[in-house]
Order: sequence, then C-alpha cells, then structure tokens
Amino acid sequence: MLTVIAEIRTRPGLHHRQAVLDVFKKITPTVLQEEGCHGYAPLVDHNANVEFQATATDSIIMLEKWETVAHLEAHLQTPHMKAFAQETKDDILDMHIRILEDGLR
Repeated sequence: MLTVIAEIRTRPGLHHRQAVLDVFKKITPTVLQEEGCHGYAPLVDHNANVEFQATATDSIIMLEKWETVAHLEAHLQTPHMKAFAQETKDDILDMHIRILEDGLR
C-alpha cells in the first residue's frame, strides 16, 4: 500500500483554494470507487493557535492511499482527473507529489 501526499499550491486568495476544493468535492466519490483506491482526502490547515504549527493558507494537502503506482497512474489518466485539471487550471500554481511506503517494513 502506498501513501501519496500531494501539496497543491493555489493562487493567493481563499476563493482560489475554495474553487479547487469545490471540484474535489465533486470528484471524490468517483475517485473512491476507482480500482486500487483506499483513501482520497483533501486537507487544509486547521488554525490551532500554537506556535510550532506551520500553515499555508494557499495550499491543499491531498492524502491518498493507492495499492500500487500503476493504480495511481491509471487514476491520473481518468476523464474526471483530466476534467479536474481543466477546471482548476486558473486556480492552481503548482503541485508537488510524494509517493511513500511504510518505512518500518
């Protein structure tokens, strides 16, 4: 099982972040039905008011679980992900994807 963490940096302004979140809300039920998907959740910073917390108001962190890299690659080629890219192209600045495995196995 792989854990994917994608940091999506949106253009400045909460309306850009919200626009991307709105598209995620629309596609998440479909993504969760994809073969090999075991989790798909967009996350945003919670203001905990603690000094040790780092925050980025113009970022969304995607926490995903995929059986294999092949499943992740297939996910990225789906019509709904291509539509996601088209619908959010004016809101997203860049994206950094980490593909992680259990470090204790």
